[in-house]
Amino acid sequence: MKKNDIKILLVDDEPDILEIVGYNLSNEGYKVITAENGAEGVKKAKKEKPQLIILDVMMPEMDGIEACEHIRQIPDLKNVIITFLTARGEDYSQVAGFDAGADDYITKPIKPKVLVSKVKALLRRYKEEEKESNILKIGSLTIDRDEYKILLAGKEIILPRKEFELLSLLTSKPGKVFKREDILDQVWGNEVVVGGRTIDVHIRKLREKIGDASFKTIKGVGYKFVS
Repeated sequence: MKKNDIKILLVDDEPDILEIVGYNLSNEGYKVITAENGAEGVKKAKKEKPQLIILDVMMPEMDGIEACEHIRQIPDLKNVIITFLTARGEDYSQVAGFDAGADDYITKPIKPKVLVSKVKALLRRYKEEEKESNILKIGSLTIDRDEYKILLAGKEIILPRKEFELLSLLTSKPGKVFKREDILDQVWGNEVVVGGRTIDVHIRKLREKIGDASFKTIKGVGYKFVS
């Protein structure tokens, strides 16, 4: 991936930070997208699918910790690198950030050259992970997201697109309970108006093809994949 193809999402409520950090990263040839709060950051992350997200911790509407948690639930952004911008001494936020799924921290204030160097190091990590990120193996199940291909104990299984995307979502974090509203949002989005019954039908079909024991219903909440 060329440098000018790399998208960096910068989320901060301070205009000076957006301007200074954005300028220095753009100067390096990166495509910089900005957002002024966590809620806007999540929306732009879904739309733009950046390779790196730089999140401020303390922001209005939705703070960086909550925004990070939301972003980590988006299948297309499962392997995006997320780093927080944090003031010196905010150790508590660092612990909370790592729990929410952050990869690293950048401490403010930071010199532009040091920031650029840090970003380059983080993006090298992304490139290394990207090579294997689209093939997921869980026990005897192999999911190839590039080719929309499923292998179960070495045997190929053909799944319609929505069944594949639902399986891909649930297996992105085995053991995690995905709420019904999150499943609808991430698998169906705004394409069509569907009800909760649609999820039940697709889960039933996946149980028939993958195995009933692999999918657990959490009554009144949603579903999870059991590895």
